[in-house]
Amino acid sequence: MSSLRVHSLPESLGAGGQPVGCCVVIDVLRASTTIVYALAAGAREVIPCRTVDEARKLARDLPPGSVVLGGERHGLPIEGFNLGNSPAEYTPQVVAGKTVVLTTTNGTQALDRATQAARVLIGAFVNLTALSSMLAGEASVDLVCAGTDGQPTSEDVLFAGAVAAKLSSDSSWQLDPQAQSARRAWLELVAGPTATSAGLLAALGQSRGGQNLLAIGMQHDLALAAEIDRFSLVPSFDTRSGRITASDSRSSSPR
Repeated sequence: MSSLRVHSLPESLGAGGQPVGCCVVIDVLRASTTIVYALAAGAREVIPCRTVDEARKLARDLPPGSVVLGGERHGLPIEGFNLGNSPAEYTPQVVAGKTVVLTTTNGTQALDRATQAARVLIGAFVNLTALSSMLAGEASVDLVCAGTDGQPTSEDVLFAGAVAAKLSSDSSWQLDPQAQSARRAWLELVAGPTATSAGLLAALGQSRGGQNLLAIGMQHDLALAAEIDRFSLVPSFDTRSGRITASDSRSSSPR
């Protein structure tokens, strides 16, 4: 049997000394979605940083012209950075062939917590099926929701539920209680095995993270995050080098 665990916040990952095999970091609004977009647009790699100062220093240390500095604090772009955290900003014209140095309020902090895992992948609705397919052969998977400002948020849990629904179609998967609850929430939303981006968009707008984005006029990012299976690549975080690259580049263009 393969095991699937869901963590509504990163702090519970590895609690009680439980070993962590494959870990998926989830920050639908917006870090994990933005990372997929950046790599799909041809970015060479993404380097997540915990702090603004760390990101600035790293960007200065990289060769001139090779780096794009992106991120946000409390949803808003950071002074002096090239980009914010909107997926729409990470276009081929801006990031192709470049290293993206990224720091965000929640997502990059969750990645830092996941460094104890043997393998770390990054998931969002825009790569749902590709990610789920990659997880199919794993013996143990932890889905780690980044949350928002230290609080669980429904958009991340919904995505965890979508992954749980896909994996549990194979009876060899054993879901923990949190994974079962997330799966039920997802199936209640979609009322079946598939979902439309329109239905998901409405749910994202009602979430904690979605409400925060609406408050700062970033509603367009909700639509981008709700485009289910737009990409087929899966970002992989090398915890030794601290770099994120596309581990499955069968197609990095929109479907």
